[in-house]
Formats: sequence, C-alpha cells, structure tokens
Amino acid sequence: GGPRRLLLISNSTLHGGGYLGHCQQHIQSFLGQKVKRVLFIPYALHDRDAYARTAREKFESLGYGLDSIHESCDPVEAIRKSEAIFIGGGNTFRLLKALYDNSLIQEIRKRVLEDGIPYMGSSAGTNVATISINTTNDMPIVYPPSLQALGLVPFNINPHYLDPDIKRTHMGETREERIRQYHEEPNTPPVLGLREGTMLLVEGDKATLQGVTGARLFLRGKKPTEHEPGTDFSFLLTDSKPPKP
Repeated sequence: GGPRRLLLISNSTLHGGGYLGHCQQHIQSFLGQKVKRVLFIPYALHDRDAYARTAREKFESLGYGLDSIHESCDPVEAIRKSEAIFIGGGNTFRLLKALYDNSLIQEIRKRVLEDGIPYMGSSAGTNVATISINTTNDMPIVYPPSLQALGLVPFNINPHYLDPDIKRTHMGETREERIRQYHEEPNTPPVLGLREGTMLLVEGDKATLQGVTGARLFLRGKKPTEHEPGTDFSFLLTDSKPPKP
C-alpha cells in the first residue's frame, strides 16, 4: 500500500469545454504512468451504459483503459482488482444507495486507505468521498440506508459551490445559508465549498487546492473564509489550526 491519494473535482464539465476537459492535465499527472486501467463507477446516473461510453472515450483519449463496474458480474471483486477508481457525478443519493446496495463502502475504503490506490471523484463522486452527503446540492430521489459516505477525508465538501448573485431578485436560501444551517447542528465537520473549475488534491496528509476559481471554507461557529488555488488545506486532514485567509 501507500498513503491515500485523492483527486476530488467539483464538476466534470466546465462552461465552454468538454467532459473533464478543464482537469484532464490534473488527471494525467494524478494517475501517472503506473495506472493502466481505471475502474469507473457510473451509479449516479440512470443510463449507466451511456455514461460509461462518455467516460471511456475520455480516458482512452488520455491513454488509460476504462472498465465500468456496472458491466461486472461481481462489483466487489472489481473493486478488489482495480488499479484506480473514478466515481462520476449525477445524483448523490442514487450513487450512495447503489454503493451500499452493492456492499462497496468498506471495499473502496480498504483499497484507497490501506492499499493506496488512486481515487478520483467529480461532483457526486467527490461528495461520497467525504464523511457524509449532508452537504450535497441534490434532491433525495432515493433513500440510502445512511447519509454516511466513504469517509476518505474527515470533512465535507459542497461541489459546484455558488456565490450569491447580488443582481438577482431570487429570495431563496443561498448556498452559504444552507451550509450555515448544517453547522447549526452539533458536531458537524468543516465544509469546503469547491467552485466549478476547482479540485482538491490529497496525498497522504497533504491537501492542496488546485484549479482556477478558488474555494470557500466553512468552519462551525466561524465566519467563512476565501481561499485561492494553491492553498494548503492539510489542516483539514489533521484537525490542526487553519491558515489565516
């Protein structure tokens, strides 16, 4: 094994670009030369065949083979044999329910945290890498047995984080207000709001913000802080004090 290696991407498509286009260089640098094939988990979308085709086309263009877990007769065995795992976006509740239904939570944790294989997530796939899916933006269209997720990192993420638009007349809750409501509950972990175009690279106990747009960090009982790409977020992995914004 080796230390955990995660690439947690906010979104798979950025305005004006194709599928995973904005982060393909990050993906290649993350997976490197050793990985030959990636195991794709398309459970977040209903049409798994079409989703797997899209992902396969992209990864093959980057030089990697791709197997989709939904084509395997034994999903647990597919995880055990995988060289790298990629979980794509879609509906987070549907995704987490399928991970539980297929008994994959502990298997993925073991492969990533003990065996050290690379884990990539985008959007919903990033949500399930964290403690829980409490801070997803998705509707609960199905009912997973728990909101507890893979727990590959000890905090939560809000992908597709949106800043309030001061020009709009919409009076619904902002993303910031929703996260604040979450933090009104006791013992809730930090939440990292990843804007589109941003990702978090985790290598062992080091976490670095990458991409182009920055992130907003929410700690319970504190004012949210703004962080640029390049920020060292390692303290989120070790519970030590955050850097000054």
